[in-house]
Amino acid sequence: MKVDKGYVEAAVPEGVDFKAEILRLKKEKNAVILAHYYTLPEIQDIADFIGDSLALARIAEKLDNEIIVMCGVHFMGETVKILCPSRKVLVPDLNAGCSLADSCPAPELEKFIAAHPGHTVISYVNTSAAVKALTDIVVTSGNAMKIVNALPADEKIIFGPDRNLGNYINSETGREMVLWDGACHVHEKFSLEKILELKKIHPGAKVLVHPECPAPIRLVADKVGSTAVLLEWAGESEAEEFIVATESGILHEMRRKCPGKTFIPAPPNDSTCACNDCSFMKLNTLRKLYLTLLHEAPEISVDPEVIDRARRPITRMLELS
Repeated sequence: MKVDKGYVEAAVPEGVDFKAEILRLKKEKNAVILAHYYTLPEIQDIADFIGDSLALARIAEKLDNEIIVMCGVHFMGETVKILCPSRKVLVPDLNAGCSLADSCPAPELEKFIAAHPGHTVISYVNTSAAVKALTDIVVTSGNAMKIVNALPADEKIIFGPDRNLGNYINSETGREMVLWDGACHVHEKFSLEKILELKKIHPGAKVLVHPECPAPIRLVADKVGSTAVLLEWAGESEAEEFIVATESGILHEMRRKCPGKTFIPAPPNDSTCACNDCSFMKLNTLRKLYLTLLHEAPEISVDPEVIDRARRPITRMLELS
């Protein structure tokens, strides 16, 4: 068994039933499987819980399972470890990174903070544990607006790493937060022209947009919100068709929860693609999940001091929200 490539490499018997074996191992090892909305449908279907990254970490915190498997990206595994430091936290593939989190290395953010003294540092949850440890308040796309509004109007704020989410909050609140220049490669790629073309074909469709998208995409939205907010809004809406501008994995849960409605993925600029996928999320496969449970690797490790410092801004967020 090897994990030097970021995931377990081991022989698998021919014809193995991955789903059956995953369920057997999960029960045998007192493990729980968490999956983000953006993972493959078969991963979502076998998970015990699906959701946004912080919501999943908070669910894990309330459970008593000895092993927690986070099917998502690396920073999500770290967030689970921050909230569940005594548990064994596994991820199917350590190579499942995040372009947004990677756009904000902790040493560079530390310099940025030093260059802007007297500022409260607000970091999006899509960041490494090391970045969270430099932060005053962590936020999600669902509560960022509320938390910023909870702070005094004259408070100086650094917001990172997503410039699009930061710009959205500035435009809605009239704030002038100092923004870190980072972005999610998936949400950056949506094509306004193609969304407008889809609207002509589906004039009754409502446009659902994640706030990590650039301003021109947000301007054509009927609803801007986190994946969980968009999912809830679609369920409550009387509309029958929706154009969805976020990672296409969410469509699986939208279709499951709203079987009578039609969800159309908003296309990216790449003319060869009809939907917009995160290649990192798609590194989570049934084979890797099986091997992860079998060998209990790869495991997420975070320095205890970093865990202590990174937990504080999450606690502050919960107090404010």
